[in-house]
Amino acid sequence: MQLTAFVRIAPPMRVDVAFAPALASPAPTAVVIDVLRATSTIAQALDAGYEQIHCCADVDDALTLRRELGRGVLAGERECVRIPGFDLGNSPREFLEPAAELAILSTTNGTRALVAAAERAERVYAASFLNLGAVAEVVREAGRDVSLVCAGVLEAFAMDDAYCAGRLAALLDGELTDAAHAAVRIAEGFKSSEAGLTASQSARNLLAAGLDDDIAWCARTDVLTVVPRLTGTTTLAVAISL
Repeated sequence: MQLTAFVRIAPPMRVDVAFAPALASPAPTAVVIDVLRATSTIAQALDAGYEQIHCCADVDDALTLRRELGRGVLAGERECVRIPGFDLGNSPREFLEPAAELAILSTTNGTRALVAAAERAERVYAASFLNLGAVAEVVREAGRDVSLVCAGVLEAFAMDDAYCAGRLAALLDGELTDAAHAAVRIAEGFKSSEAGLTASQSARNLLAAGLDDDIAWCARTDVLTVVPRLTGTTTLAVAISL
């Protein structure tokens, strides 16, 4: 009697998009997107030579961490303005050369989204247009269900992050949820990365703050190959490195 061999076929990777961190569904992999500007800044900093970025949800946590470590540059913003007393803001153009091995970063939306994602997922990556293709490749290779988490603005929908999430979802070979399909449709509605970002309130906020050069900078696509990932957590911060 001939026996028939059965081959178990793994289910397709499920790709979901959370338009705000609170909407993120549990998944083995989370990709956090704050394209204007935290995840763009993190990618740029690691590419420039920073060894690690400690991301803090609150300003006080960043100040405490700096005192405890006794090293690192303080960087971050609130409402697009550099935090008083900090060494750097949150513009990727400020991170073209490493000022130290470690940066301690706290931003209005992006670092909080990274801290939240670290509580839910086994693997956490930071994506932007600067490293979009590199992140997509790593996620495809893992083949695990993934939640693309938009940092948004104060826990609300942000067009720039949704647009970037749609571009990333379209690159992944997976089964898209309704939210992921919606993000892809948003992405298809713009002719270029810069157009998609400029349509957002985040971009208008940067324009009002005189930081319009950051929009074009963050719209550049696949200029970096770094994939920032979660490498550690403490009560004060999550550590992001390569």
